[in-house]
Amino acid sequence: MSARLIVKTDEQVELIRQSCLLVGRTLAEVKKHIRPGVSTKVLDKVAEDFIRSHGGEPAFLNYAPSNHKPFPATICASPNDVVVHGIPSENVVLKEGDIISVDVGVKMNGWYGDSAYTFTVGEVAPEVLRLLHVTKESLYKGVEQAYAGSRVGNISYAVSSHVTAHGYSVVREMVGHGLGQNLHEEPSIPNAGVKRGHGVKLLEGLVIAIEPMINMGTAKLKIDSDGWTARAADGKPSAHFEHTVVVRRGKPEILTTFEFIESLS
Repeated sequence: MSARLIVKTDEQVELIRQSCLLVGRTLAEVKKHIRPGVSTKVLDKVAEDFIRSHGGEPAFLNYAPSNHKPFPATICASPNDVVVHGIPSENVVLKEGDIISVDVGVKMNGWYGDSAYTFTVGEVAPEVLRLLHVTKESLYKGVEQAYAGSRVGNISYAVSSHVTAHGYSVVREMVGHGLGQNLHEEPSIPNAGVKRGHGVKLLEGLVIAIEPMINMGTAKLKIDSDGWTARAADGKPSAHFEHTVVVRRGKPEILTTFEFIESLS
C-alpha cells in the first residue's frame, strides 16, 4: 500500500505551505462577506478574485473526477443541511441563524492546498453551535494521530469516537485525502469505519487533508440533481472543518491555518 503514497521533500512541503496560507487568507476574506442577505454566488466571486489576485488558481473550478461533470465554482458553499459540495448560486441567500461550510482549494506553483471552515450567520441556535464546536474538536483529535508510524485507522477512530460520544453521526461516503501536485492523492482518510491500529501506515513527509463531516442526525446522504450537492438525508444541520497536514515524527504539522479567520471574530 505504501508504494502508492507520494512522500514530499521539505522543499515541496514549503511550496504546499504557500498554497495553504493563501487558502487560509481566502477563507478569512470570504468570512468578511458572510451575513444575512448575501448569496453564495457573491462569496464565490470574492474567493475567486482573492485567489487570482494573490497569484493562485482556484483548485475546484472545473475539477472533474472520473465519471463526473466538472465542478462549476471556486468554493464549495454548503449551508445548513448541505454536507459538502454545495454549488454557489444567486438563489441561495444566507439568512439569520444559518451555518455555512466553505471549502477552498488553491493551486500555486504547481502545488495544492485545501481547507474548510463552517461559519455562523448572525445568531445561531445553541444546539447548532455545539455541533460546530464538537466537529472542530474532532478535527484536531484526528490531526493529533497524523504522526509518522501511525495508521489511518487511528485518525478515523479519534474523529468518530469523539463525535459519537456527543450523539452525532459521521458521514462515511466522503473522506479526507492525500494531496500535493494533485488535489486528491492516496491515501483516503475516512472519518469512521477503519479500526484503530489498522489502515495505511503514515510515512514522514506525507501530506494529507483531514476533514470531518459530522451530522446532527443521520449519517445518510442524498445527492441533489446537480450531481454534486450532498445533503443530510433528514435535513438536519451538518458541520465540516478541514486542515492540510504534513506527517512528521512525533507530532504532525498543520499547514493550513484558521488564524486569519478567527482574528476577525
